[in-house]
Amino acid sequence: MPSYQLLLHPLPYHADPAVWFERLRHRREAILLDNGRPYTQTGRFDIMSCDPGAVLEIDTLGQCHCTTALSATTPQAAQRELLSHLKTLAPDTDEDVPFIGGLMGYWSYDFGRLIERLESRAAADIDLPLARLGLYDWALIQDHQQQRSYLVATAERRDQVLTWLETSLGQQEAPFALTSPFTADIDRATYGERFQRVSDYLHAGDCYQVNLAQRFQARCQGASWEAYGRLRHATPAPFGAFLSWQGKDGRERSILSLSPERFLHLAHRQLTTSPIKGTRPRGQTTEEDQRLADELLGSLKDRTENVMIVDLLRNDLGRVCRAGTVRVPALAALESYRNVHHLVSTITGELAPSLDAIDALTAAFPGGSITGAPRIRAMDIIDELEGTRRGPYCGSIGYIDQRGDMHTSITIRTLYREDDALYVWGGGGLVADSDEEGEFIETLDKIRHLMRALT
Repeated sequence: MPSYQLLLHPLPYHADPAVWFERLRHRREAILLDNGRPYTQTGRFDIMSCDPGAVLEIDTLGQCHCTTALSATTPQAAQRELLSHLKTLAPDTDEDVPFIGGLMGYWSYDFGRLIERLESRAAADIDLPLARLGLYDWALIQDHQQQRSYLVATAERRDQVLTWLETSLGQQEAPFALTSPFTADIDRATYGERFQRVSDYLHAGDCYQVNLAQRFQARCQGASWEAYGRLRHATPAPFGAFLSWQGKDGRERSILSLSPERFLHLAHRQLTTSPIKGTRPRGQTTEEDQRLADELLGSLKDRTENVMIVDLLRNDLGRVCRAGTVRVPALAALESYRNVHHLVSTITGELAPSLDAIDALTAAFPGGSITGAPRIRAMDIIDELEGTRRGPYCGSIGYIDQRGDMHTSITIRTLYREDDALYVWGGGGLVADSDEEGEFIETLDKIRHLMRALT
């Protein structure tokens, strides 16, 4: 009889998760949740896995397609039912193990259409399910705080994974290269027209803030994993992720995310979200860098944007948390990354006893920092003006653990590859006193390092 007890099996520690993931990335449905080590020192855990027991896709009509039989007919119910299929038992340990099996994958920005039921005007020119989640019964975890690596798996699964890790690295792939430069979908004048439309809506009182983005695309060839390696070296981030799979048409799909922004973290019923609003580039000298950081901290406009989104997310958390538990322990605090400074706030609360991670995700999706406020009207304006659907951009990547814990990112600084097409988006929040040229430059500041790393 198989044993369903999970064990912690030690492995040699590596500061770089690529050392282990290189041996798994060719396997089916390989996924890496990456905190940017060794190029940044902000995160604690890397989590990677492959060969899930089942895969759930939610299509653009909200229909659920799973590789195992499910009776559920709604996306939320399907996720809960699939999660209930896990039979593994938690390891007997007091250690802080972030993931012991559950759902891992992405929820696209357009998954929000199933929650808010918006009118559809933007073109759906990217062939991507609204969500794609695997049911993973094991994980390789790197704990950088404790400087240890280990497998969380049953004895049978552990032996299987160790065999994968000890075998060759898989077939050689052609080096990654762009075969055409990145070009914007719209020209500068069109961005100005869209900016003016948003400004009109803001001054008319339709919204307090709208996140407006533009898309760039290029053609490419070679290994997506190599491209991800270049990106994480150039612009490391604490909520990175690499996912690659083969679509039903046989073509490769990959999501390469270098996100600095946490969406929702749920652990021991404590819920946390950390929105980013306010950006400046890093300076070329120490003096210039400090000046830009001080400028951001002193910017009334950026602080006002941040506070608007904090109010929105306090309301989101208030819908699913116990009354009186929602707090804001950090408001518009400076966080500095390799290429940009950001203002980041933190909102916390205690999840209500009758609710779960999927309720929390539904209440706050998509993240307010990348829609605007009020959320539904801002999303409607985005759909009207951006022209194409966002797909993976401004959605979320992460896990929902079988214990009920969850950790997800906001997929900004994110690229999507579909066969030989490569897409990247840059955006920013607009308020009534936003400056058009400054906002246009900010959309470029956020992603120019990504595009440069692949050129």
